[in-house]
Amino acid sequence: MTDNKARTVEVTAHDLPLHCPQPDAPLWAQHPRVFLDVLKEGTATCPYCSTKYVFAGEAPKGHH
Repeated sequence: MTDNKARTVEVTAHDLPLHCPQPDAPLWAQHPRVFLDVLKEGTATCPYCSTKYVFAGEAPKGHH
């Protein structure tokens, strides 16, 4: 079983560039903003809060 504090969030091209915490995060979940490369492997995990972001949908055109 995973840690109850860990979350998995599905993101799309609309959410890029991806950073954590997200703008709608509650005050208690705030930490320094960190940008995450979710396109490289399809997932990225925040080093501060362990939220796992999973990319869904079509990758944006022009990104390498």
